[in-house]
Amino acid sequence: MDHEFDFADFSDDEIEDDLAGEQVGSEAESHEDESNLQPMEESPSDSDAEEEEGEESLDTTAAQHRQGKDIQGIPWERMHFTRERYRETRLQQYKNYENLDVAHEELEKVCQPVTSGAKLFDFQYNARGVKSTVVHFQLRNLVWANSKHDIYVMHHFAINHWSPLQNKVTQVINLSGQSWQDQLSGIPTGGMERVQISTMCVSKNLLVAGGFHGEMVCKNLETPTVSYSGRITHADNAITNAIEVTDSPSGAVRMLTSNNDCIVRVFDGASFAILSRFSFPWAVNHTSVSPDGKLVCVVGDDPEGLIADFQTGKPVASLRGHLDFSFATAWHPDGRVFATGNQDTTTRLWDVRNLKESVKVLKGRIGAIRSLRFSGDGRHLAMVEPADFVHVFETGRDYGRCQEIDLFGEIAGVSFSPDGEALFVGVSDRTYSSLLEYSRIRRERCAEYF
Repeated sequence: MDHEFDFADFSDDEIEDDLAGEQVGSEAESHEDESNLQPMEESPSDSDAEEEEGEESLDTTAAQHRQGKDIQGIPWERMHFTRERYRETRLQQYKNYENLDVAHEELEKVCQPVTSGAKLFDFQYNARGVKSTVVHFQLRNLVWANSKHDIYVMHHFAINHWSPLQNKVTQVINLSGQSWQDQLSGIPTGGMERVQISTMCVSKNLLVAGGFHGEMVCKNLETPTVSYSGRITHADNAITNAIEVTDSPSGAVRMLTSNNDCIVRVFDGASFAILSRFSFPWAVNHTSVSPDGKLVCVVGDDPEGLIADFQTGKPVASLRGHLDFSFATAWHPDGRVFATGNQDTTTRLWDVRNLKESVKVLKGRIGAIRSLRFSGDGRHLAMVEPADFVHVFETGRDYGRCQEIDLFGEIAGVSFSPDGEALFVGVSDRTYSSLLEYSRIRRERCAEYF
């Protein structure tokens, strides 16, 4: 992955103002310019909205949305343009970020036709007080739901917990300054004064954060202090791109880190000892382990991905078909199908029984596929673009039906609740940063939408 900036070059004020804008008119700066409504002259600020709304919450409920309120609370009626006009403009102006200059003319021919008007999840709530931050434009795994009532998001140097039941945000860990030092409780820092969080994972009662300089910080959610902190690599370009918490075939908890130093590391989830190091010929951007714990999908700074043996790290198959670098992988719960997301704007679905070619190709609207999540019950696949669009596919219909969630802003990440009943979308924006909640439409309710 690209490492085009160092947050040590930014002051705290600059970080508070906006994180990680780079190139005007491209995905790398879309959250600096195109994705944000705030820089537009006609767009009201939060303070303007609060003055007009008084004590009324800036959040949006399902009932308010049915009465016409925008899900993000954007007051289109007070602007000099309509939502439709703004959407059309963004579709025309958005420039996808690519590392390789490869022709895409043939790509459309292999993409599966999809009916995009499906209604699979209903909008439930938009929490404006739950803010997300995108710190690197290529890394979007910054939202995790442990249940329908426990959602974790990254905001600047902190990871926060959101409880929809209590309508409350609670800081779980803060990796900046003295606050960071206070949470260590005797754990050595390895010289780390603060950690710029690049990625995170919350699973199996563990919260694990990765940093821009090869850091890893672990916290048991049942304890108030940090369980582990340290640099897992000291390479010059050592950013931690992805973390996964999984089970080994024996049932022991394992943690996988994907780093720019071309190494995947496997840690014991109890002792945090390094159990394995698997080296690859390119920077590793994402890995995920099959449900049976035997295989690992590995993608990175190369159009080809790999399937490797999880015990040895030895590649067993190459994944050919993508045209650019990949940043997302996910396994279906059945263990046969897995997905890879690429900067060529597609997701490819693969069957482990025949890896000579992908079995399906699903295309996004405007940008790279930055994150992929299957629901725990396997019924749905969420495909995440850098900004504006989340696509939810119905797997039981051969991925031929899709709900397109249309919003404005950078997408920090998405997460299904473990039971697949809820979907959460983190939006990063100077003005309209929030957490969107959707609930699954049960089969008996679906008839009205067909």
